[in-house]
Amino acid sequence: MEQGNLTEFKSSPEIREKLFEYGIAKTFSEGEIILNENAYIKVIPIVISGSIRVMRTDDDCREILLYYIKAGESCIMSFLGGMHHDTSKVKAIAEEETEILFIPVDKVSLLIKEYPEWLDYIFRLYHKRFEELLEVVNAVAFKKMDERLLNFINKKCELTKSHTLYVTHENLANELGTARVVISRLLKQMEETGLVKLGRNKITLV
Repeated sequence: MEQGNLTEFKSSPEIREKLFEYGIAKTFSEGEIILNENAYIKVIPIVISGSIRVMRTDDDCREILLYYIKAGESCIMSFLGGMHHDTSKVKAIAEEETEILFIPVDKVSLLIKEYPEWLDYIFRLYHKRFEELLEVVNAVAFKKMDERLLNFINKKCELTKSHTLYVTHENLANELGTARVVISRLLKQMEETGLVKLGRNKITLV
């Protein structure tokens, strides 16, 4: 694999060379599970292309979306779990066909010692993920479900660079941590007010 493929990762040529020297690249299909909850973390992922959605599951097997990992980014939860030899507290799923460079945990420590910009990269990721998690907490605690749903659709469209989402009501419910009937009712209301146009497993922003 050519190092130039990691275009979104803002770093010096030296550290990119080390990443590809240490890392193992793998491609995942849409919907494929990359990391399960409670699995031990032995490698740190850096997304080369595509995107990953990170989910959290409660004791009743209900899921909620925490954040997306885009090209050039990594999962700070994997960093923390891997460095402390802990298990994963989240589930990572390929949002689309996604290519990932996996860096062994022991090499991550070496990179931190040798390249200060690598540590800066980790801190920037931590800051971004912390803000996104605060947004999730704020949405769950203070926003109504219709507002959360519309924000989610907008964010998903922005991620896919499209005005149309191909997704089931069940999947939307799972990612927002609610019931399918609630999502279906709210989408119908949005269609009646002209915010969206609905099709079979398809939602288009108007």
